[in-house]
Amino acid sequence: MTRTVWVKADGDVGDWEARKRRVTAAIEAGADWVLVDEGDVGRVRELGDVNVAAFRSDADVIDDAESDVEADAYFVGKGGEGDGTISMPEEFSGSADLTTLRRRDDRAQGAYVRVLGTEYEAFAETAADDADFTVIVGEDWSIIPLENLIARVGEETHLVAGATTAAEARTAFETLEIGADGVLLDADSPDEIRGAVEARDAADRETLDLRHAEVTEIEQTGMADRVCIDTGSLMDDSEGMLVGSMSRGLFFVHAETAESPYVASRPFRVNAGAVHAYVRNSKGGTNYLAELSSGDEVQVVDTDGHTREAVVGRVKIEKRPMFRIQAEVETEEGTDRIETLIQNAETVKIATSEGRKAVTEVEAGDEALVYYEDVARHFGEAVEESIIEK
Repeated sequence: MTRTVWVKADGDVGDWEARKRRVTAAIEAGADWVLVDEGDVGRVRELGDVNVAAFRSDADVIDDAESDVEADAYFVGKGGEGDGTISMPEEFSGSADLTTLRRRDDRAQGAYVRVLGTEYEAFAETAADDADFTVIVGEDWSIIPLENLIARVGEETHLVAGATTAAEARTAFETLEIGADGVLLDADSPDEIRGAVEARDAADRETLDLRHAEVTEIEQTGMADRVCIDTGSLMDDSEGMLVGSMSRGLFFVHAETAESPYVASRPFRVNAGAVHAYVRNSKGGTNYLAELSSGDEVQVVDTDGHTREAVVGRVKIEKRPMFRIQAEVETEEGTDRIETLIQNAETVKIATSEGRKAVTEVEAGDEALVYYEDVARHFGEAVEESIIEK
């Protein structure tokens, strides 16, 4: 599931300047969609790159002369049955909004429903059968209608819950553990919009089960081509990346956030290892360090296993003296050996049970923090086959 943040910026918000401020805040925060009135589509396109959804000014008439710029999706419901402007028919088969949705002329792809009562909840559920996007907005924000619809509607529709704060957005993404597919934020504050985007990103991130492996060998090796990954993000003291010579067992290597008498801290950098090694990426697969380049995404992880993505800004490959670190992981079948090559430098640190430790100080018996999964990989993807790595 790809979660989304929508920002409501239609005529209910105010004049064009008020709507423009919302749209601009949405674009700057990284929102996925803005929902506007049909007549504003062209003006929104001029403000920046964002998906534009529009309320049909008249669901039964397509007036191409009104705007020569089309929206990415059109919605029914505003000024209709969906928001209570027109009374709900006794039988949904008589609904003008639903009839428009069911037409196959791309007149509307989305339904907007204010949940004014149980009949509107049922109306939203029916609309979801035909709508690519179904927005539900509660009057007094409540998760009960959202819980019901998450449980009832299928994957055919993208279910978007109305929210007025980042906290409500976060709750919507977490409801019933599955969460809404998206949130429609009705708020002026750029901070609330940014908070909703952060909640979206957090909901999509995985949490890894990290464990400790006993270091059994550490030895100096010869020179190798070492890779530094410089990201476009700042990392904190608990963050780093997962790197290793064997895809099933990756070592936690800290970002260079610590001050050193030798060099300044570089909190955007992870001195990751030799060119052959794997690094975990933002999609849960792996890349060879040698194949990374500017613009790629890698996974940043903290010592509790929380993950986020970071964009690679630069990759530095230089010849450096290396250490080989070998460790043993306890598995259901016994023990498994994993290892990696890492630069022989006191500024390079791995996570251990005693905290961060320079690789120059690591000894046999230390417990290194690792991510272990008993799977083989082919071109970075997990596969069901036997592969021997040594």
